[in-house]
Amino acid sequence: MYNITIEGGASFACAPDDTLMRAALRAGLGLAYECNTGACGACKVEMVSGEVVSNRADAPAISDRDRAKNRVLGCQSRPLGDCTIKAKLRPECVPAHRPQRFDAALSSVENITHDLREFRFTGATPAQFLPGQYALLTVPGVQGARAYSMSNIGHDNEWHFQIKQVPGGKGSAQLFDHTPIGTRITIDGPYGMAYLRPESPRDVICIGGGSGLAPLISIARGMAADAKLADRQLHFFYGARGPADVCGEAMLAALPGYGKRIHFHAAISMPELDTEKTWPGKVGFIHEIVREHFGESLPQFEYYFAGPPVMAQAVNMMLVKAKVPMSQVHYDSFY
Repeated sequence: MYNITIEGGASFACAPDDTLMRAALRAGLGLAYECNTGACGACKVEMVSGEVVSNRADAPAISDRDRAKNRVLGCQSRPLGDCTIKAKLRPECVPAHRPQRFDAALSSVENITHDLREFRFTGATPAQFLPGQYALLTVPGVQGARAYSMSNIGHDNEWHFQIKQVPGGKGSAQLFDHTPIGTRITIDGPYGMAYLRPESPRDVICIGGGSGLAPLISIARGMAADAKLADRQLHFFYGARGPADVCGEAMLAALPGYGKRIHFHAAISMPELDTEKTWPGKVGFIHEIVREHFGESLPQFEYYFAGPPVMAQAVNMMLVKAKVPMSQVHYDSFY
C-alpha cells in the first residue's frame, strides 16, 4: 500500500493496482468524478510529488497542457509510490456505499431484445448500491474494465447488468459469446452520481435509450420499493430505433402502481425499420416526445437519463433551453 496525501488535507491508502480516485472513494473521501473511464476529465488532480502510471495513456480527457501542469486523471492513475496531490474534495461526491472490488459468478442470463441482454451475477455478500449507480466489470479475456449500470436494487447478493451487444465491442462480445454460466468476474463498485434522490419533492421523468435502460429501471424499482415515495409520479420515456428495440414496459408493469403512478412512453426514431407498419406509438427522437408531452411544465420535474451520447446531449440541451435547474438533472457521462 502507498500513502496518498491531499495537500493541506486528508490522506488515504492506495494499492499499487488501484487508482487514485477509486482508492479515495474507498476511503470515504469525496474526490470528484463522473465517467470513471478517462473520457470526461472531472477527476483531474495535480501531482505535487511522487509518480503515477496511467491505465489509459491515450485518454481523451487529458491534454498536453494538463500534462505540462502535472495534471493526471485520478480514475486512470496508479501510484508508483507515496504521492502528494492537489485535489478538491466535494461533499456531494462522498460515497453512500464505499466501492469495493470482489469476485462474483454469472448465475443467469435473460434476453431483453435481439441485442440487449441481462447478465446476473451473484457475490458472497449483500450488494450495496443506490438505485441508478454503476460498477466496473473485469471480464476474463478482455483487457481493462467496462462500466455497466445495475438494473436491480441492492437488497440481496445479486448484481444485474443490462448490456447491449455492440458491433466490434470486445467487452460485450466476450460476455455474449464466451461467458458461460458459472464464470467468475471481478466487480468494482458502486460508482455514479445519477442515483435516485428520494429527498426530492418532485415527480420524476426518466429518459433512456439502448443499455441506458438499466439504471432507469433500477431507479423505477427503487421508487416502487420506497414507501416515502408512494405519492410520486414516474414518467418513463424510452427511445429506440425501431419496434424491435423497444423494451422496458414489462419490467415496469411488474411494479406496484403501474398505470396509476408509473407511466411508460416509447418512441421510435427510424420508422423505416417498422417494415410491417405495426408500430402504434410515437415517432421521433425521445427528447422531442418528452418536450411535446410536458411543454412549459418541464422545470417541475426531477430528471434521470442514460443512453447513447447523442441522445444524452439532445436531452441535456432540451432541459437547458427549458430552464430546468441543473440540480434537478442527473446523468453519468460514461454512456
